[in-house]
Amino acid sequence: MHKSTDMRIPAVMMRGGTSRGPFILESDLPGDPALRDQVLLAMMGSPDALQVNGIGGGNPLTSKVAIVAPSQRPGVDVEYLFAQVAVDQPVVDMTPNCGNMLSAVGPFAIESGLLPAGPDQTTVRIFNRNTSKTIEAIVQTPDGSVTYGGDTEIDGVPGRAAPIKLTFLDANGSKTGSLFPTGQFAETIEDVPVTLIDYAMPMMIIQAAALGLAGTEMPEELDADRPLFRRLERLRREAGRRMGLGDVSNAVVPKIGLMAPPVRPEGTITSRYLVPHRTHRAHAVTGALCVAVAAATPGTVAHAVARLPAAGKPLVIEHPSGKIDVDLVLDAAGEVGRASLIRTARRIFEGTVIVPLPEQRETGGTQGPANLVVQTDCPA
Repeated sequence: MHKSTDMRIPAVMMRGGTSRGPFILESDLPGDPALRDQVLLAMMGSPDALQVNGIGGGNPLTSKVAIVAPSQRPGVDVEYLFAQVAVDQPVVDMTPNCGNMLSAVGPFAIESGLLPAGPDQTTVRIFNRNTSKTIEAIVQTPDGSVTYGGDTEIDGVPGRAAPIKLTFLDANGSKTGSLFPTGQFAETIEDVPVTLIDYAMPMMIIQAAALGLAGTEMPEELDADRPLFRRLERLRREAGRRMGLGDVSNAVVPKIGLMAPPVRPEGTITSRYLVPHRTHRAHAVTGALCVAVAAATPGTVAHAVARLPAAGKPLVIEHPSGKIDVDLVLDAAGEVGRASLIRTARRIFEGTVIVPLPEQRETGGTQGPANLVVQTDCPA
């Protein structure tokens, strides 16, 4: 027999770009990584398809957590650790970054008192622990406080909001250490031409036509094709091995991008972004940056179907809900020095998440989120 206790964790539910999840100060979570991950599973209600016993939304886009802390690194204001909490598995994956959730890190940090707001706008330098890369976020702070209201629209989110400009300062080799970790712009896996690229997000990029697809299919249509996903998973696991990521069967990277020629007159390329076992209803920010760099690089499978814009114009990545504009800045060697795009965010609600945890059993050990072990001195 054991008694239940409650862990109470202050959190702010925020929308960042086209994603949503709780934003939590690192100091309010257990310091032990294993216990922290179990707490996140219980908080979100995983594993369960509906996440009915937690605050997750039953979808990978709404089963995300942002953990934020002040930074002691020179030239950095705050540090951000992203956690992708699996919906129907007891898995917390911290290998990738999430650029959409990143959109809300700046506003959250300012309103949490981690740095002061400027009189008009505030530049927040964010170190992403998942990738060990730094990103600048420009947040609108008229009169010295964060504003979420504005006239900026992003596809995949209803309404308008204040713009947040994200600039990735050096996103080459975010997880593998190299833009093209295999040293090739294109290669084949099971006779399917692919590009294995790592800019902000490790990805396996495939032309949709190579799989008998148009590339303009809607997410529901792709998600219903389970044989397609089984085939893609085989390819993805081999891609992960080649990219030096090891066994990726329980990881969400590398992600998968299905490419096709653009549909819009101003479009650069059409992308379907798999996360990886479902199709994104819009597009991940980090994935859009990776697709843009692939499209701009001769020799990749993405470049072969892309229509590049005139110099100085953004690359337009088309997705199921619309488009994302990506600005690439090249350095003297012709390589991508930085990449920028515009997102929005919203503070939805704030309060305390109550996570029910049983006290430590005499037998010890953990058996997943239903049988968490909590030391008596664990912060509550």
